[in-house]
Amino acid sequence: MRIPAILRSIICFLTLLISTYSLAEVVWIDVRTSMEQSIDSIDGDIRIGHSEIIPQVGKLFPDKDTPIRLYCRSGGRAEQAGQALKQAGYTDVENIGGISDARKYRRLEE
Repeated sequence: MRIPAILRSIICFLTLLISTYSLAEVVWIDVRTSMEQSIDSIDGDIRIGHSEIIPQVGKLFPDKDTPIRLYCRSGGRAEQAGQALKQAGYTDVENIGGISDARKYRRLEE
């Protein structure tokens, strides 16, 4: 049985779309102050203060389906930043809590 070219194209497109979505790399954002980050940080994570989260994330990650994980010292500022991102239309945002929680979540050494 031969599959028509249009059907093959649709199947290829849907496969690509699904694989791209499932392979999206998680963005980790530290919403603490620069002073806090200078004392303790996780290599490779972005620091954006919670009060600047919307304009900065909007510039860096315009795709509102980008998986974003937030942390701060104890989770309070990350929660505020997460709520702001959700109100701005971001769909995959999670408050991980504090920096130690982010390390545990990712199984990183301190």
